[in-house]
Amino acid sequence: MSTYKSFAVVGGGTIGLPIIRALAARHVSVILFSRLESAPKEVPAGVQVVKVDYGDASAAAAVFKEHKVDVVLSALTSRALEVQKPLVEAAKLAAVKLFAPSEYGMPSDGYTEGHLGNKNQIAGKNLYAILDLSYEFAEDLKAARIPSVRFYTGMFPEIMQWLTGYFEHGNVRIVGTGEVPVSFTSVADIAGFVAHVLTTLPPSELENRTFRLEGDRAILNDFGALFKTEVEHVDHITGERGEFRTMLLAVLESGAGSSGWDEVTKSEGSGSNAAGSANTLWPGHKWQTIKEALDL
Repeated sequence: MSTYKSFAVVGGGTIGLPIIRALAARHVSVILFSRLESAPKEVPAGVQVVKVDYGDASAAAAVFKEHKVDVVLSALTSRALEVQKPLVEAAKLAAVKLFAPSEYGMPSDGYTEGHLGNKNQIAGKNLYAILDLSYEFAEDLKAARIPSVRFYTGMFPEIMQWLTGYFEHGNVRIVGTGEVPVSFTSVADIAGFVAHVLTTLPPSELENRTFRLEGDRAILNDFGALFKTEVEHVDHITGERGEFRTMLLAVLESGAGSSGWDEVTKSEGSGSNAAGSANTLWPGHKWQTIKEALDL
């Protein structure tokens, strides 16, 4: 049984709010860390929204202490990952027991500085820079001796119509062969799993652990049939964040879209490092398929 009773979620966006709802449903103490300039968020009854300057470690630590926070969960977007850094100091000052960095995607282990990327390009353009920052942040937590828990989930099915250009063009556009398997885990399943393990597993089974989820597995060419349209293979994606989408599709073609991917060996992991290996920790749960997640 978990001994964690108080949680702080940093960021109330795509994954942050679902995690907050899932934790609140388990009747534990939850606060939402929100930027000073953020718009109001709708949260469950009993969840307090605290506006904080993320860059002020002392102010953040004071909030953690006031609410006796055991676990900090970062749910920041890829464009805001650098904001996590002052939170390491804040968590250390407040003696936080566990920190879950904002991963919720493809594995970031092995993406060290200079790995085909540049952190100066973090403004939503360079996926390798994002993975590099994620890996670096995990190393920062180790250096600060703050126990961490990481969640590798593969892709959100909910973004695939946008990613492949279906909303813009009515067809599925893919960079590469589209034949490489990718892990998919719905936002609802991610949030539910996170809340489940953090409130049921003992600290010894959570500290410095990585959980690899997989609700469904598919190749990108399958999305033509799923969306009832044609598949077009292209060299690049145009339109909103086209450069980023092009790079993400290229990375999925490399195999890195699997939650079991090992970037160092360029291969799938096995055992506890295999895609979906953590699914068994939520016994009895029915994981959503891509079709179910998208209500197709």
